[in-house]
Amino acid sequence: PHLTVRHGGTVTDRLVEANRRYAADFQDPGMGAAPVLHVAVVACMDARLDLHAALGLELGDCHTIRNAGGVVTDDAIRSLTISQRALGTRSVILIHHTSCGLESLTEDFRQELEQEVGQRPAWAVESFKDVDQDVRQSMQRVRTSPFLPHTDDVRGFVFDVTTGLLREIDPAT
Repeated sequence: PHLTVRHGGTVTDRLVEANRRYAADFQDPGMGAAPVLHVAVVACMDARLDLHAALGLELGDCHTIRNAGGVVTDDAIRSLTISQRALGTRSVILIHHTSCGLESLTEDFRQELEQEVGQRPAWAVESFKDVDQDVRQSMQRVRTSPFLPHTDDVRGFVFDVTTGLLREIDPAT
C-alpha cells in the first residue's frame, strides 16, 4: 500500500510514523549481518523492483546493493568486497531491468549539472542504450576486480517490469 501524507506532514514524517508502528511489534530476529544464502544482489534502485518478493528472499538471506541502473561502480565493488571478504558471500547476482531511466540519459547530464551548479560531478552517469550489453559489462567488472576473491558464480539478468520475469544474460554473447 502507498503511504499517504497527512495534512501538514511530510513523507518522512509518515515513514517515521510507520516505523514506530513496526517497532512496536518488532522482535530481534537474532541473526548476524552475514547473509544466510551467501549471495549479494546488485540491482537498480527502480521503485518497481521488489527484489525480495521477485527472488523469494527472506530477511537475512542476501546483501542488497542498489543504485541507479544497478551498475557495478567503484562503490558497488566496495560493497561487494566487504560483503565477500568480511561477511562470507560467494555468489553475485546482477539485475538490470526493462524501461530503465538510464536508457534515456546521456553523459550530457553531467555537463548540464555543471552548468547549473558550477561544478561537474566526479561520477559518471553510466547511461546505456543496450540493457543486455550493460549487464555483460557489469558482470565483467565483477569478474575482473582484483578485490573480489569469489568471481566464479556471477550471473546477470534483466527483470521485465511488465511481467516480473527475469531473463538471464549470456556473458559471452
